[in-house]
Amino acid sequence: MEANPLFFRDLAYVFLAAICGGMLAWRLRQPIILGYVLAGMLISPFTPGPSVTHVHTMELFAEIGVILLMFSVGLEFSIKDLLSVRWVALIGGPLGIVLSIGAGLLVGRFMGWTSTQGIVIGCVISVASTMVLTRLLIDRGELNMEHGRVMVAITLVEDLAVVILIILLPNFGSLDSARLLALGKSLGKAALILVPALFLAAKILPAVLRRVARTRSPELFFGVVLAIGLGTAALTQAVGLSLALGAFVAGLMIAESPYAQEALAQLFPVRDSFVALFFVTLGLLVDPRSLFADLPLLGAMVALILFGKFVIWGLVVRIFGYPIWTAILVGVGLTQIGEFSFILVQVARNSGLVDQGVYNATLAASLISILVNAALIRYVPAWIGQARLARQTVALAPASEKLAKHVVLSGYGRMGSEVGTALDTFGIPYVVIDMDPDIVETLRARGVRCFYGDLSHEHILEEAHTADAALVILTVPDAEKNEFIIRGVRRMHPNVPIVTRSQARADQEHLMQAGASRVIQPELEASATMIHYSLEYLSLPPDEAHSYLERFREALGTAHTPASTDRSALPAVLEIAAEQLPVVDQTLRESRIRERYGVTVVAVERNSGEMIVNPSPDTMILPGDKIRIFGLRQQVQSLLSEKT
Repeated sequence: MEANPLFFRDLAYVFLAAICGGMLAWRLRQPIILGYVLAGMLISPFTPGPSVTHVHTMELFAEIGVILLMFSVGLEFSIKDLLSVRWVALIGGPLGIVLSIGAGLLVGRFMGWTSTQGIVIGCVISVASTMVLTRLLIDRGELNMEHGRVMVAITLVEDLAVVILIILLPNFGSLDSARLLALGKSLGKAALILVPALFLAAKILPAVLRRVARTRSPELFFGVVLAIGLGTAALTQAVGLSLALGAFVAGLMIAESPYAQEALAQLFPVRDSFVALFFVTLGLLVDPRSLFADLPLLGAMVALILFGKFVIWGLVVRIFGYPIWTAILVGVGLTQIGEFSFILVQVARNSGLVDQGVYNATLAASLISILVNAALIRYVPAWIGQARLARQTVALAPASEKLAKHVVLSGYGRMGSEVGTALDTFGIPYVVIDMDPDIVETLRARGVRCFYGDLSHEHILEEAHTADAALVILTVPDAEKNEFIIRGVRRMHPNVPIVTRSQARADQEHLMQAGASRVIQPELEASATMIHYSLEYLSLPPDEAHSYLERFREALGTAHTPASTDRSALPAVLEIAAEQLPVVDQTLRESRIRERYGVTVVAVERNSGEMIVNPSPDTMILPGDKIRIFGLRQQVQSLLSEKT
């Protein structure tokens, strides 16, 4: 068979455009999918310059992107992720979707749309992009904050709702008895697919995957995973349902096995490549001249997304008892639409429910909403934090007290709080800079000098008296922001040592060139620490710094025996019954032990004998647990004195 050279040229165009558009979006700190779609518009047949010829073939390849995307959603979908915010997600999520559809109908009545068009537009605006939202939250370090967990949980429910809406949308044209019968048949077919799939997940697939995994062949394992995804998608299409539904079910089947994480790890590179192709192909289909042809329709959709969804989701979250600030942040975070909106509008267009104009308006509204949403997520938390702290009356310290020879500690998460404990141990003054208003309020109430914001702003550098600091420590793993901070610190204090953290090894050179004294890269430091520990275990040098580090490692590594207490100036390691602490029936995040008292929970032993070492913030403290804590004696005593 002779290969078509134009096809490979088109494929090269698509991926080159994806790389260029993605790099440009990354450089401008915008969501990468914006770059993909705009790059597709530039190589479309509707614009001058190089253009793709076989657009329909690219559309077929883009379907693989949809399959892999829905497949990965199924793999990642977990009931456990929803339990901590289960009510607002499982009840509030569908409620918000229904209200969004209702808003589409209401606006459609004033705009002169048909009821069907109003329902379709309501469905399209009801789902936010999990991919865009998660990326933005990770970049800002807010994924594990309360508003971040609520937003992600809601978008997980929205992802599941997309699967249902894909089934329902083609039957919204006219809901007469024949259509209702067809709808019932569609749901029946879905049940016929779902029930055997769940049976396979529980009984057969784990054994198959286990056998393949024993071969230790990544190629075989990935081949089986991909065959399951594509095969199930083809099966659902054969019985009249969508490819996306089958891919989602396939993901659910593997998610029930112990091999889900390995499947995801191998799937991500292929998925991301085809998802890039999907978004570039979306751009190929758009004629820029007609993109803004129907301004009233576009304006109505943008208003529904930015204002309607903000009000709807803010009210829903508030109804479920969350603070007003959390409700505002969730409302802001969900004011965008993305990849699943494209899928829904494509289903509606292919079913003849809406015309090309609605498709074009959806794409334009998506581009606008993602761009605005990225800016809102970047700036609104800062405004809210400043407003919250402005109402606070707790004083920090006398205004005349000047900081000098102190440590500037940027970020008070897990790593930052542990550094703070070390500084408290040796009586070293420090000032904390953090972007979480709850942490700032709690630290201030404990008498710790703390500022809301980040060190990338010059006035925060001045407030922290960085020019007089003895050391600057950056614990947030955002290499780009840390590089900017380092350059700002160097302008004020050319000689101060700066210790910074970086997730990627590739960032180390840039941070050192910016002026960092030491770059901590977790994977490298883990190896170095293991060697250092082994050597020190043999020689046991008696200096205090080594003793402190040794005690901390002992706390993490010892299962039952508390550490000796002969070095009273150093932090204590104590094992305490949960009932003695004000933390029972709370997660560690909710109790805020580190921020309120300065101590760290390093292990939790369950009544069953299960030992959780270095527990996560979402670990729930239950009656009967034994809690191993690490902290200065006066801090531990302060914690023990406050019983519930």
